[in-house]
Parts: sequence; structure tokens; C-alpha cells
Amino acid sequence: MFAAIGIVVLLLMVFGGFVLAGGALGPILAALPLEMMIIGGAAVGAVLIGNSMHEIKLLGGGMMRIFKGPRYTDRDHVDVIALTSKLMKILRSEGAVALETHVTEPQNSEVFGEYPRLQNDPAIRALICDPLTLMVVSSGSLDTHAVEDVIDNAIRTRLHEMDEPAHTLQSLADAFPALGIVAAVLGVIKTMGAIDQPPEILGKMIGAALVGTFLGVLLAYGFTGPMASRLKQVNAQDQQIFQSIKQVIIASLHGHPQPLVLEAARSGLAPSHRPQLTELLDAMRSR
Repeated sequence: MFAAIGIVVLLLMVFGGFVLAGGALGPILAALPLEMMIIGGAAVGAVLIGNSMHEIKLLGGGMMRIFKGPRYTDRDHVDVIALTSKLMKILRSEGAVALETHVTEPQNSEVFGEYPRLQNDPAIRALICDPLTLMVVSSGSLDTHAVEDVIDNAIRTRLHEMDEPAHTLQSLADAFPALGIVAAVLGVIKTMGAIDQPPEILGKMIGAALVGTFLGVLLAYGFTGPMASRLKQVNAQDQQIFQSIKQVIIASLHGHPQPLVLEAARSGLAPSHRPQLTELLDAMRSR
């Protein structure tokens, strides 16, 4: 939402200020299609050269997250703590055998079924079920620190994939000024080939060439750079839910009482998403 508003504000302020200062949009609009073709086409080509189809698909998903915002809501943070806590309670009170069907077939689990949004999220399912499946096959005898290392590695791998689109956008932001210079240089070459034309024609041609430099800088610092920063913020907010899962599992394996387990997961959330401890306790009792 704010990303779309920001784009509108940026365009209005830049071009509105230019017009109010006495500038004419005609030369810019006339040069814009071809200059954008050169700069944008070069950018698309660079993305294709530097990425596989998998990364390009991730980039498309990343662009959607910029405008849609974080995937996980405040309710999801509460639910994932409650879900993981219930599974760990089964492991402690009933043993690994009772937990097996819940983590090996989460799509059929009654516990997961209480939280359908999380049940249908592959990343959440994997981060919960994979380490708990290890506990099941080892009859709960794994070292807690070893389980923590496994979860940390899974989270790092997940975050690395989430951050790939942001890295691609930042690379584009770094490249756009240079691509704008490429377009400008091509415009200068065209102008030099028409050096025998009158000054008014040469002036228009030089102005058109400078539009390339303008577009490169604007696209870098007005669009792709801020988009890369926003995507990093969105990813940082979404990754907190993974840390909550880890905290519940590890605190439970250490044998902490449930209120302390819930507090360990809750305290790791940013203040803007952190539920009250009483809210988590109510969530554990309500289902």
C-alpha cells in the first residue's frame, strides 16, 4: 500500500517540481520510450544473464511482497506459537509415538487442522515437522543443541532464499546509473552524427540524450533501491515467525514450564507484532 503511494508521490514531486520550475515535459516524454527501452531492456537482459529461472521466479514473488507487505499477520504469530507448543506438549506428555502422525502427515493432523492457514504453509510445516520428525525417529533422545543447530541451519537456508530478490534489486539499483550513462552516450553518438544540423535540432537531441542519465539515476535511487530496502524489511518481519518456532521447540526440549516457553517465543518478536503473554495463554486454552 505505502509502496504504491510512495511511487505516486515520487512521480508527482519530481515531474511536478520540474513543470513548476518552468520545464517542459514534451522533450522528456518524446525521448522516454526509446530511452526506457535501452535502459529497461539492458536491465532485463542483465537479470536474465545473472539469474536462473528459479531466482527470476523468486524475484517476481519478491516484487509482490513489496506491495502486499509481510506474509504473516499478528494472528499468525500467536497461532504458530500455540501450534508448536501443543505439539511439544504431546511429545512431553504422550511420547514420540503419539506425535508421529502429526509431524509425518501434517495435512491430516487434528492439531494442525486447528490452524488451517499454517497447515497450508509449506515453510511453516517444514520448519516444525522436520526437527520433530527427527525427535520421533530417535525416540526423543537427540541432544537439544544438535536439534537447535539443525533448526538454525534450516532458518538460514530459508532466509537466504527469501533475500535473493532483494539482492537482485539492489544489484539493479547499483547498475541503473551506469545503464543511464550508456543510453546517454548512445544519444551523444547520435548527436555527433548530426553535427551539421542547426542548434535548435542539436539542442533537442542533446536533451533527449540527457534523459537517459536522468532515468538511470531516478530508477536507481527512486525505485529499485527503496524497493530492495522495503523487501529486506518485509523479509525481516516474516522471519520472526521462524524464530518463534525455534524458541518453542528448544525451550520445550530444555524442560521449561509452558509459561516460560511461551515467553521465550513471545519476547523474540518485534514490539509491533508481540502479543501479550495472557493472549498466548488464552490461545492455548481456547482450542
